[in-house]
Amino acid sequence: MNKLLPMIFRNAMAEIGRLLMYEASRDWLPMVTGEIQSPMGVASVEFIDPREPVAVIPILRAGLALAEHASSILPATKTYHLGISRDEETLQPTIYLNKLPDTFPEGSRVFVVDPMLATGGTIVASLQLIKERGVENQQIKVISAVAAPPALQKLSEKFPGLHVYTGIIDPTVNDKGFIIPGLGDAGDRSFGT
Repeated sequence: MNKLLPMIFRNAMAEIGRLLMYEASRDWLPMVTGEIQSPMGVASVEFIDPREPVAVIPILRAGLALAEHASSILPATKTYHLGISRDEETLQPTIYLNKLPDTFPEGSRVFVVDPMLATGGTIVASLQLIKERGVENQQIKVISAVAAPPALQKLSEKFPGLHVYTGIIDPTVNDKGFIIPGLGDAGDRSFGT
């Protein structure tokens, strides 16, 4: 395998994630106005209110690549890691790492970053954990590189009003739960393992 391929794939995922997070952030995060002193004078500015709680939750491990540039758009965020693997036989999710807080601060805005939304099992399990910690559907945005109809249908049914930002919607999922045509295993491709 070409050693550059994982780096190229990971960089592409990071850039897609940055663009999708930018779009998801627009007109959603609380803004404040103020003035800054530039070398040439005072400028009136508008920026994301750094006092408001914003969280980024990459679903490990592939979510790390997609969330890599989140801080370039959302510098005042907290990152919480959530590790969920999918059993290849049953397609059921298993949580192996949960670094979510017991409760999120009131009014938190949460970005859940999962590159591949195939059957919907992993993203639904993730969102249920987040909702148990006091976050409502309208406070969550899902960022994904590729989504498929089964996952989007589940999200629509279980989490009304939830917004999903994805690079593309592929047409189908095969009997093994893989998106077709999809990207393959985004974690393996991002990290070369």
